[in-house]
Amino acid sequence: MPDHSLVFTLLFSAALALGLLTKFYLASRQIRHVAQHRNSVPPAFAATISLASHQKAADYTVAKARFGMLETAFAAALLLGWTLLGGLDALNQALLHSGLAAYGSLLPQLALLLAFGLISGLLDLPFTLYSTFKIEERFGFNKMTFKLWLADLVKSSLLGLVIGLPVIALILWLMGSAGRWWWLWAWAVWMIFNLLVLVLFPTVIAPLFNKFKPLDDEALKARVTALMQRCGFAAKGLFVMDGSKRSAHANAYFTGFGAAKRVVFYDTLLKQLNPGEVDAVLAHELGHFKHKHIIKRMVTMFAMSLAGFALLGWLSSQTWFYTGLGVRPSLTGANDALALLLFMLVVPLFSFFISPLMAQLSRKHEFEADAYAIAQTDGRDLANALLKLYQDNASTLTPDPLFVKFYYSHPPASERLGRMTPLIQSTSS
Repeated sequence: MPDHSLVFTLLFSAALALGLLTKFYLASRQIRHVAQHRNSVPPAFAATISLASHQKAADYTVAKARFGMLETAFAAALLLGWTLLGGLDALNQALLHSGLAAYGSLLPQLALLLAFGLISGLLDLPFTLYSTFKIEERFGFNKMTFKLWLADLVKSSLLGLVIGLPVIALILWLMGSAGRWWWLWAWAVWMIFNLLVLVLFPTVIAPLFNKFKPLDDEALKARVTALMQRCGFAAKGLFVMDGSKRSAHANAYFTGFGAAKRVVFYDTLLKQLNPGEVDAVLAHELGHFKHKHIIKRMVTMFAMSLAGFALLGWLSSQTWFYTGLGVRPSLTGANDALALLLFMLVVPLFSFFISPLMAQLSRKHEFEADAYAIAQTDGRDLANALLKLYQDNASTLTPDPLFVKFYYSHPPASERLGRMTPLIQSTSS
């Protein structure tokens, strides 16, 4: 009879090694491809993108890719340390023998989750700091002071505790008390939590980090309002966010749920685009709603999370799931927090290999939203806006095609504008 624990250890190790090699291979291709095309602007963009901007985008892309390889290697080593090298088991055993069990089974499990989160967060801090204050700073994107960064860290950590801890505690209680179908109840709790966050984010959570003021440009406001009425879209309000206090990157988005939806423009976006281009970008976002992309993504997320909870429900009762990952489950106490942590550590290893399918679907949605925007506004405005955003965000014009297929949720500029050109010509003729 096969040793299920050993088989799972080998499967986990193979997935870790294959994922690491794949990520390194793709990153190497991206670095090499971008570097090879650094010194010449693609002919289709030669009239609009300067060589200096193209080279900045190439250097930014290469810098991020090289740093990403370092992060990937560290993450793989850390995962190995938590699992097969005994890190999570040692942490769990230390907490079990700390006397917390005298206060019930839930407290040591919450302590394990909090301790794991704290240690993991501290180990990730150097990478976050370097990315923000070295790479983003070097290319002129970071606008945050260390004081603001620290304030964000404290606020997000406290928010995570206030909002997340009760939900996790409830899920752990369900795991121990709701019988064999606990995972179905836990999934329901998780979905309700996610929907609640969607409702609370615009008015409660986001204002903790940024200032939002009503759009005061009356001409632009009238133009945007007319566009939304033409598209049959209602929003709670139009707001401008002070994104420039953190980054020079520009964006616009819809937030909220149901009647609480609101349109948010980064102040950086309004500085970079003219009214027609802002209109076109907003029309693109409206295209996502028109094609029900948001609903489709939510349904997909609900379905995948249901499958995930069902899988966790089965794995949490299998001894080999723990021992195969270097952890000794308790024979008398609860192992629910261990199961949650191991599941969160292992699932990304295997889901990584289906990420190209999700990226492809996302790119398809972007093409559909572009087509909708061209039908509702001047397509030339959308093309000009995208070119400005690609340039201002230092997005490379020459990514590696395989890297794009695997990772890009948005089409690269050449594909996107290539699809748009015949649509623009047909609507303007």
